[in-house]
Amino acid sequence: MKLVHISDTHIVPAPSQLYGLDPRANLSAAIADIHANHADADLCVFTGDLVHWGDAEAYDALADVLAELKLPYVLMIGNHDDRARFQARFPDAPRDADGFVQGTLKTPMGTLVFLDTHDGTTHAGLYCETRRAWLARTLEGIEGDILLFAHHPPFPVGIGAMDAIALQEPDAFADVIRPHAQRIRHIFFGHLHRPISGSWLGIPFSVLRSQNHQVAMELRPTGRDVIGAWEQPAYAVALVTPEAVVVHMCEYLLGAGRFSLNADEGLGRAYALQMAGPQVALAAG
Repeated sequence: MKLVHISDTHIVPAPSQLYGLDPRANLSAAIADIHANHADADLCVFTGDLVHWGDAEAYDALADVLAELKLPYVLMIGNHDDRARFQARFPDAPRDADGFVQGTLKTPMGTLVFLDTHDGTTHAGLYCETRRAWLARTLEGIEGDILLFAHHPPFPVGIGAMDAIALQEPDAFADVIRPHAQRIRHIFFGHLHRPISGSWLGIPFSVLRSQNHQVAMELRPTGRDVIGAWEQPAYAVALVTPEAVVVHMCEYLLGAGRFSLNADEGLGRAYALQMAGPQVALAAG
């Protein structure tokens, strides 16, 4: 099974830009790259912060861009979203009995579980007692493997300003997850705007870059200001088999040329020397 993971599109209505960038154009470019290189994907999952200000006009703009996507997709929400406006514009999105944007999808490689960590009063995540009860029932009722998707991570990653707005009450959330940790093969997060991977409770996880602006790698334990960076956007491609979950990061705006590392070895060396300058070329000669 091939899954495309996209997060933090931060759409704003045209002709507005965000931090000097055009999130609508970036998402459109991502979709074009997915069609060109991963048209065989089974599903695209968007893990929240679909729009930047939670306004209805931005959701309309998002819908216009998503009309280009030929693959099936699931939309989730994050701290920049507005649950009511999102649900009004996308009524077919996952929704549980309590009105939260979460649900499940059975696949040949296990059950995908989509979580709603939106608070609505802060950029930090919230997974309240009602949602935890839903998740406990849901995980208990699933037979076989599980792939989990959420916007907010429930653990610190070392970037103090982002750790301050991670999922609140992480211990209570962990108590729900821990009994099923051996069956949860991977957790896909958004929110952090950085390529990060590791494990939590013994469960592998991955985070990816935003489709617009990124968070700088400032590994400081404290800090109130989130430092941005104009790094390349990326989406992820997950290859899921019975034996492994392999996650690739795809930077689709680089525009870099490609060449054979075997057939063009001499050409590649000559080009590298040329770009390095005459001193390196003399030393190498």
